[in-house]
Amino acid sequence: MPASGVTAAAIAARLSAIGLSTRVEEQTRFTTVEAEVPETLSAESWREVLDVVAEADRFGLLATSLNGRTLWAAVRKTVPTTGDVGGPGYQR
Repeated sequence: MPASGVTAAAIAARLSAIGLSTRVEEQTRFTTVEAEVPETLSAESWREVLDVVAEADRFGLLATSLNGRTLWAAVRKTVPTTGDVGGPGYQR
C-alpha cells in the first residue's frame, strides 16, 4: 500500500474511533477519506476531528441542506523522482 493509503487509513481509523462512519477512495493523485458528520457532534469531538484531518494535505467540509455534512480529507500520492517517470516509450 502506498504511503498515502497508509496515512488515509490511519485518518479513517481515528475518525471511526470518534464515532464517524468513513470511506476511503483511491484517486489518481490523492487518497481521500470522507465521513458523514452528524448535527449532534460535540465541540470536543470537533476539536478531535480537526486534529485528525490536520494530518492530510487538504481537508474541508461540504454542507448542504439535502445531504447534510460531509467531511473530506485528501492525502497526496508521491510522484516518483527517479526511474521511468515518463512511462514506457518516453524518450529523452
